[in-house]
Amino acid sequence: MLKTYLYIPQDLNQQIISLAEAQKISKAELIRNALAEGLLFLKRKQASSAEVLLKIAKIGKRYQLKGPKDLSAKMDDYLWKTT
Repeated sequence: MLKTYLYIPQDLNQQIISLAEAQKISKAELIRNALAEGLLFLKRKQASSAEVLLKIAKIGKRYQLKGPKDLSAKMDDYLWKTT
């Protein structure tokens, strides 16, 4: 295992202490568990976003939908420009 230092706010440290005591584990173990679960959540979130885009692409392909030919060049205009 690697030793890592990080700065956290006092209130977060107090929450970590309270949870570690309640679960009867060390602060380090609680932090490792929280980081592992947080990373899994972020990976799933990225995967689900990609899955949604793939589903949208399949729907477009199934119904032979066509978008504007300049979509990649003017993506911001199409997404954010109000008319």
